[in-house]
Amino acid sequence: MNARELRTQHVPAFTLESGEVLRGVRQAYHLDGALNAARDNLVLIVHALTGSADAAGDWWRAVIGPGLAVNTDRYAVLCTNLLGSCYGTTGPSEPGRDEFPLVTTRDQARLIHGLVEELGVRSVALVAGGSLGGMVAMEWAAAHPDAFRSAVVFAAPAAHTASAIAWNHIQRQAIQAAGERGLEIARMVGMMTYRTAEEQEVRFGRGREEDGRWSMASYLEHHGRKLRARFDLRSYVALTHAMDSHDVARGRGGAHAALAPVADRMTGVGIPGDLLYSAADVRAWTDASGAAYREIHSIHGHDAFLLEPEQAGRILADALAGAEGRPKEHDDEHAAGD
Repeated sequence: MNARELRTQHVPAFTLESGEVLRGVRQAYHLDGALNAARDNLVLIVHALTGSADAAGDWWRAVIGPGLAVNTDRYAVLCTNLLGSCYGTTGPSEPGRDEFPLVTTRDQARLIHGLVEELGVRSVALVAGGSLGGMVAMEWAAAHPDAFRSAVVFAAPAAHTASAIAWNHIQRQAIQAAGERGLEIARMVGMMTYRTAEEQEVRFGRGREEDGRWSMASYLEHHGRKLRARFDLRSYVALTHAMDSHDVARGRGGAHAALAPVADRMTGVGIPGDLLYSAADVRAWTDASGAAYREIHSIHGHDAFLLEPEQAGRILADALAGAEGRPKEHDDEHAAGD
């Protein structure tokens, strides 16, 4: 992980959807680039399941930076660590916390919005994220339709699917049964949904390592150990529960009612071959709402939004170009809350 210094927002009390109140909440974030005088050049980026707030220095460093698709010479880029995670924001691994309550993608989006408001930003140029980050970005857009000019959701459904809930359940059961070793196993299970059989065959086939192990098995073990070394198993459980909670239509009268008011500014990005959230899952909500639909084509599957920076960057650059021509404050007719 990159060691750039984090900034921290302090929130004395934060009420969750469940009604439970978290006290002394910290929200860690990076702000790359500078806000302009009008404070209308902010780009909000949301990380995926085990990501951090360091989008520009770590997991999207080929997309965000001076002269890149999201140009930090022109835009200020805000990326927070999600509520429940373990990279600086309040979560179950925070010292002194008792049992951590369930949090939802709406809770995560609302905490982020509080920081956007604290920064004095009324109109975000672009909000974007992939996978869990895409779910939170979608929730943020649906809850704050008058606060942004463009949104891109990569590889995320309108509601967490039955199969995705099943994968998360299996991973949590591995953690419950085997602790830290269970987290390694959970990561191995996850990797089988993030990548494609085609990629695995091309990269590993029936190859073996020098010690006789199957290369494919060695690869999975490597990723399990790597996650165990950098992540907290309690945060993994909390964040997968948040993913399961995701349903943008809940309480809003359906996906069309939730997203149609912002569809003219939204793009859903599907990845053909994605085993976790299919391109059809993305196409379903873009068709239902009238949002734009784009695709990333890659042998990698779900992880392509991270591993194909040129394709992801083009989509983000196009969204930013579209944002430039839109009004920076929207009429009340677009507004719709939770």
